[in-house]
Amino acid sequence: MASLAAAEPPAPRAASRSPGLGPSRSGSERRSNAADPAQDAQSRSVDLNHVIALLGDSGSKDLEKEQLKTLKNVVKHFENGFPLKDIAQITDVLNLCADKMYEQEAFTEPLCELIKLFGLPFQKRKSSDEANYSVEVSQSITQLGYLMSIQSSQVRIQICKSVVNFFNTELPGKLLSGYQPASPNYKIRMAEIGGLAEILVLSLTLVENQLTEKLWVLKALQHLSISGESCEQMVNVQGARRLCLCLNGADPSGQLLFRSSDILWNLLEKVSKEEVVNQLRSLECVHALKEAFVELVCGFRHCDHQLRNDLLVIATLLAESPAVPLIESGFAKILIVLATCTEVKLPNPLVKGFKLTYSYEDFEMKKLLFNIIGILSKDPSSAQLFSENHVIPALLYYVKQNQRSAFPDWSAAQYEELQLHALAVLASVAPVLVDKYLSCQANTFLLVFLEWCISQDPFFGRGNSFHGTGGRGTKLAQMRYSLRVLRSVVALYNDAVNSNLCDQGAISQLLDILKYAADIAKEKESIALLEIQADILFILSVLCEDDNDRKELFSCEGIDILVSYLKMDPTRLCSGIGHNCLLLSALDCLWSCVIGCFIAEESFIEKQGVFLLLDLLAVRDNNLCNIILGILVEFSDNPKTVLHMSIWRGKRDRTAANVLVQLWRQEEQDLGVKRDQNGKIVDPKRPVMTSFQRQQKVIPVPACCPSFSVMEISESIRAKIYSLFWKLGFENLPGLSAKDVVTLAIIQHYIDFKVGEVWSEISAEIKEEFRPVTSDERALKLISEVSENTGRMVLGLQNEALERQHNQEIKEEKKIYKEIQATQVQKEMIDKSWQNFLARTSNYEALKKAKMHQKTLIEASRSKAKLHNGPEHSTDIPKLHTTNKKNQGKSRKINL
Repeated sequence: MASLAAAEPPAPRAASRSPGLGPSRSGSERRSNAADPAQDAQSRSVDLNHVIALLGDSGSKDLEKEQLKTLKNVVKHFENGFPLKDIAQITDVLNLCADKMYEQEAFTEPLCELIKLFGLPFQKRKSSDEANYSVEVSQSITQLGYLMSIQSSQVRIQICKSVVNFFNTELPGKLLSGYQPASPNYKIRMAEIGGLAEILVLSLTLVENQLTEKLWVLKALQHLSISGESCEQMVNVQGARRLCLCLNGADPSGQLLFRSSDILWNLLEKVSKEEVVNQLRSLECVHALKEAFVELVCGFRHCDHQLRNDLLVIATLLAESPAVPLIESGFAKILIVLATCTEVKLPNPLVKGFKLTYSYEDFEMKKLLFNIIGILSKDPSSAQLFSENHVIPALLYYVKQNQRSAFPDWSAAQYEELQLHALAVLASVAPVLVDKYLSCQANTFLLVFLEWCISQDPFFGRGNSFHGTGGRGTKLAQMRYSLRVLRSVVALYNDAVNSNLCDQGAISQLLDILKYAADIAKEKESIALLEIQADILFILSVLCEDDNDRKELFSCEGIDILVSYLKMDPTRLCSGIGHNCLLLSALDCLWSCVIGCFIAEESFIEKQGVFLLLDLLAVRDNNLCNIILGILVEFSDNPKTVLHMSIWRGKRDRTAANVLVQLWRQEEQDLGVKRDQNGKIVDPKRPVMTSFQRQQKVIPVPACCPSFSVMEISESIRAKIYSLFWKLGFENLPGLSAKDVVTLAIIQHYIDFKVGEVWSEISAEIKEEFRPVTSDERALKLISEVSENTGRMVLGLQNEALERQHNQEIKEEKKIYKEIQATQVQKEMIDKSWQNFLARTSNYEALKKAKMHQKTLIEASRSKAKLHNGPEHSTDIPKLHTTNKKNQGKSRKINL
């Protein structure tokens, strides 16, 4: 940093003297503006080229006085701000004045006055000046930052003051004639482009032992840190680490700690947290943060408490990174002791002088300390600290019913929030300290607390906090987080924990809570209720797994509850609030709590459980099919299951066989198995090989490792479908179309095809490593031919099935055609009859002709042999040809 002035400043000076940036352009502009003396009369009074030339000379004291006088005139002339067009020359003047100051201290004051003018808004003649002079302005501000290398407290402080004034939007009282101030954010943007924040961070090394200068630098950085780009520049030069080391510097005013922490906050908010934490993870930085925090813990001012909480949030972010040495530095122990001291009430020198005031800041600190414990629980090395400082008893202190008289220090809402937070942290800590958890009888505490949660004891949760979401007016939030604790310890599959729970009647109690939650959910569903039910089902699954006595106990009341979950409307699975997780938990509970116990299985089947499983399977949800098929395979050992599967009928009279075949086709389509448009085998050599298997190269594996073909069986549902068909049978299955029969032929020989795949892999691996002997090669070839012949045989069966279907379709088509033809003939006869009827009713001659034809037919139908000894009957109907009609009291005869 000592070489900043020597290394960097020459570049801006050289740039300002170049033809593009220096006197030539300014001179041309000045000449162009000289034609209008009314607009810029004042600008002619100072010739910056003359000033630069004058400052470049050195000699007598008279020349020095002339230079000082000239600088004073420059300051006086630009007392309301620098024009943008003169910035390049002003930068040259600034650099020359700084060079003079190394020789004569008399130039210090003019230099400070010039720097002070940088804090005023720049002035522009045209709106385009901001863009046209952006390069010169950014270089000028960069040069201003490089002047921090001057060994002058006055100059450094003035630079920082000018930077702070960048953010002052107040306009100067007077402007140059014909000029207007630049936009308020223009100077800030130029500072970002010029990298001023980076230079000021580097200058912290120069002011390490000067408190006043350091505070001004931090104040300038505090203003610059509101910009994300400036924050990135600070981080690029290890700004987070440098600022953290400033936290515990000697400063009676407390400004050093306040400004440093504020800048760190801005860095964490506006830059990548990972990058900032990576800079703060050194032991030196953690020690600095710890010392600053300890100093503030015993503070009594309101600002001390706020700053303490700010540092605690930074420590929380550091704790999330496992590489940060919080435990090694002793910081973690201090935080844990602070978190538990009010509940455990054991004397500890680490918290000597600390007193909890129950103010809002102390309430926030308590929550932050709980949060840090939860984060530290992810590190196994923190278990010893938790055990030594009684974290489990401190958290169990809150596992009791809420009574206002028992907690007079916190408000009801505050205590509820702390209670829920403690339960959430306990769910993270308990799996780390299982022995301590059992010795403190935590299971008993939780079961008693859960009993209170479903009791009629009047309590209305506030639901104000994050953890209280969904629990307003109820005890659901307390129930939710208590069950999370039980779930976390039960998930360890620790026999001592599970036995302890079962010995206290946890299964029956959990079933009661499950029914209670299910009843409430019928009235109004919520995410909290669905999570409660899913957690209880998981806990029951773990407790009852591999224990028939517990399964029998579960079956007394649990079967009915499981059946109610299986009746869930499939459309609710896509609701997005957790019905899918609840159903999966119910299926998992069915697998763990029912299967394997004959009494439980019989009860489930009697309550039409198999029908419900098939109803869910027919929905064809990819997330459910695998587990449902697995459950059905386990149940299929019971003969009643096969019978229920055979008689089940779904929507549109679908059968179980039809559903299974469709699932098989969908699975093969997802796996990329080659099939033609009719579902027939395309490659008889590899009839069931997936696209993934075809892409794999030959990789020799040890005998103890499964090959790709064997692994595919465990990952796919095809093996489960084959197992179910093996129970149902492959013949005389109702509800199958010809396409289903084609697919069924493949399913029937699935194992044969998989055996052929395995032998194909064995053959490829052998040939990859060495050449088999003649007998082995002949055997491998024979096995390959057998597998291929099986594929061709199945292909022949598929062709026969399709041909039968084709013939059946032709027969049905002919039958339908005959029906159509008969319908057409009947229609023609009806039309002809209608035409005859119209002719008889509209034409008298046609009617007579029809009458004669009718008589002829009657005569022709009579028997020619006369009947003797029988009565003779007339075939004529009397008065058939007359109709009587009354009209005005008279009767008329109408001849037809």
